[in-house]
Amino acid sequence: QVQLVESGGGLVQPGESLRLSCAASGSGFSPYTMGWYRLPPGKQRELVAAITSGGDTNYAESVKGRFAISRDNAKNTVYLQMVSLKPEDTAVYYCNARRTIKFVNYIYWGQGTQVTVSS
Repeated sequence: QVQLVESGGGLVQPGESLRLSCAASGSGFSPYTMGWYRLPPGKQRELVAAITSGGDTNYAESVKGRFAISRDNAKNTVYLQMVSLKPEDTAVYYCNARRTIKFVNYIYWGQGTQVTVSS
């Protein structure tokens, strides 16, 4: 079992930056692939960025070059650095942890943190 707690959301103006954090507790953090998803108002949830246990990353096209995901296994924390924020980045951002053990998928979600980009 893994518990995830996001923090760092807020209200910012277009062009500004935010860093989201997701602190994990429970059974081992390092083997999990960690991801950030977002749920924009009136839209479906989408993957924003993910980072594997080995440090490989992937990003949604809409955030490439603006967002960076990283992890600190010593602190059981994953980060999402967001720069040059746009109004369309407004969403609830969720942290996700997943791994597969013997063909069984283990998936955990945080409670979400609101990011609002508005002038």
